[in-house]
Amino acid sequence: MDISFLSLNTPVEMINSALSDSLIGNLHIKIEKIAEGEVLASMPVCPQTARPGGMLHGGSNLAMAETIAGLGSMLLIDLKKFDIRGAQVSANHTGSLKEGNALATAKILHRGKRTHIWNVDIKDVTGRLISTVRVMNMIVKKE
Repeated sequence: MDISFLSLNTPVEMINSALSDSLIGNLHIKIEKIAEGEVLASMPVCPQTARPGGMLHGGSNLAMAETIAGLGSMLLIDLKKFDIRGAQVSANHTGSLKEGNALATAKILHRGKRTHIWNVDIKDVTGRLISTVRVMNMIVKKE
């Protein structure tokens, strides 16, 4: 999947289509909004994202957080010259969710030449915090 076309002007429908045939699509993660230094997404509680018993799996939260932090970094660099690699993910799960959608907001905290650090808060539709995640991405030169 070629994603070198990504920019802040790319419609979210086009981004979601490009990501649909991957882990992101399999977890039903949907990009809702992009802006410089911010990405919003949603993910339903469903069999593909839940642990046995129907509760949203913490690993699904981590996958959504790393996905939108990575996308946010991609939107800030020249994808023809550089690539993004997730280097570190740290999460605190503060709540649970058994139905509905998890809503995630990624905001950049540090925008360096070689690293980006993002904070991703994942909440339920009432605004109750489910997980808070810190993601560090490396910016690497393409060979």
